[in-house]
Amino acid sequence: MKTPAPESFEGQILALLPSLRRYSRSLTRSDADGEDLLQDCVEKVLARRGQWRGLNLRGWVLTIITNLYRNGRRGKAREAAVEIDAAGDIAAPEPPPDPLERARLANALNSLSEEYRAVLMLVVIEGYTYSEVAAALDIPIGTVMSRLSRARQRVAERLKADNIITLRRPK
Repeated sequence: MKTPAPESFEGQILALLPSLRRYSRSLTRSDADGEDLLQDCVEKVLARRGQWRGLNLRGWVLTIITNLYRNGRRGKAREAAVEIDAAGDIAAPEPPPDPLERARLANALNSLSEEYRAVLMLVVIEGYTYSEVAAALDIPIGTVMSRLSRARQRVAERLKADNIITLRRPK
């Protein structure tokens, strides 16, 4: 594999790796967790390369690694460890979702017309705003809201209709 030139973005990141490794290990107080944090940082830096303004790469990368560490700590604080004896009152994890329910949802989504399905997926699944969807699909924002409302209504009706099981009366 070819080593990037020192003046390139990747080359500058490579030059920062030793200090980033030390910093990540000092934050986590663990070699393994420090390596994981470093890998997450490098992945994020390379993915967001276009956001770098070109001024202080080291400061930008250190901010990213610090924020990743802080966000990770917040997540771990929510998942506080509990002794096994004290865990008797903790509810068991929820069972895996019903595969038939997934199939019903997929059928309901596939029953929508292309226009409704596109708007529903972009807003609900992908998280785009109404204005972003309107611009992407080249339709007015009111049309986006209307299609989204109708799509949600049709999916709900389809799921409700699929959930009805008719029982015969005993004779």
